[in-house]
Amino acid sequence: MNQPLQDRLNQIYDKIQSEEFLQGQGLGNEIAFWIFDYHPKHELQVREHLRFLVSQLGKKNPNMKVASINLLEVMRDYLVSRNFLNKACAMQVAKGDTALLKALAGPMHMDKFAPFLMEHTQAADQDVIFLHGIGSVWPVLRAHNLLNKLHALLGHKPVVLFYPGHYNGQSLTLFNQIPSKNYYRAFTLVPRA
Repeated sequence: MNQPLQDRLNQIYDKIQSEEFLQGQGLGNEIAFWIFDYHPKHELQVREHLRFLVSQLGKKNPNMKVASINLLEVMRDYLVSRNFLNKACAMQVAKGDTALLKALAGPMHMDKFAPFLMEHTQAADQDVIFLHGIGSVWPVLRAHNLLNKLHALLGHKPVVLFYPGHYNGQSLTLFNQIPSKNYYRAFTLVPRA
């Protein structure tokens, strides 16, 4: 167990229970999107804590509706709903990753995928939304595209993206190796020491 990371994970519960967090107060009318970044090698520790966190929230605050959204599962369900999953798997085997990415560009466009995610997870009816699994769906799904589209659909509803990489307050670096040139308006949920 990585103790500095565990200390940060332990701060999440109190942070998301606060009225300021739930109401998006103190953000200067910015969006209520938050990022919890962590070193990719700690993915399993973060997943385990996320399950624990959702369980604790359900026990201690049963009135709070929390959606814990695994992006890989939602992407799979979306591709199944479009009768594309088996075709995509066959295409990857036959033609490779580049051809598959090109073929998925249309179906995985955020104008199509984000509304499915909203409906499939009933995100609009939740008090807090946790997004995780972004490392599992990259490069088919990009964090900045998803966050930008969800902002238009969710407004000021608190969203936390658990991100296996680094967030410096303006840009994301997936796996601490793949920089993004896009600007993010999200806030750091629990800063690194």
